[in-house]
Amino acid sequence: MAVFIHRSWWSLTDNAISDLGKVNLPYNWVMNVSLVVAAILGIYYALGLFKEAKHPTMKLGIWIFILGLMFLAGIGIFPEGTSPHYYVSWGFFITASFGMLVAGIGLYLGREKQLGIITAIIFVLSWILGLWAMKVFRGVAVSEFIGIFGIIAWHYMVLAKILRKEKEI
Repeated sequence: MAVFIHRSWWSLTDNAISDLGKVNLPYNWVMNVSLVVAAILGIYYALGLFKEAKHPTMKLGIWIFILGLMFLAGIGIFPEGTSPHYYVSWGFFITASFGMLVAGIGLYLGREKQLGIITAIIFVLSWILGLWAMKVFRGVAVSEFIGIFGIIAWHYMVLAKILRKEKEI
């Protein structure tokens, strides 16, 4: 919705996603509230993953991922134009993706080898493509979306595994 509201000036290749929520921007709350709500819902989801965690490494990864989601809420609470914004933004991408990787290692060690390997592939590809996009485009939105889509893809793979498991019961 924030992209639609600010479509007259915002560009995927020339801006950051955070530009949509910057201080003093009309309707910045659309972006910032969405980030906080997404973080809260993500934390609720991640807490539910503990039931599926068969290996301590996966539990550690989930805790790191939850920390990343707290940084995501921080992006909405400290929008672009505030001093903590840069740190909470990087904090989100680094800890959420690292948490995903550690949880993936836990999946691998806990007899979900295929899902663990796919998690590692998503992590590596997301970072390679994200760093590439930072060099190619003026803005960082493409890089940010690559990271976010990697996390979303991982979420749906884990969710599909959980739903298949429940169907078997």
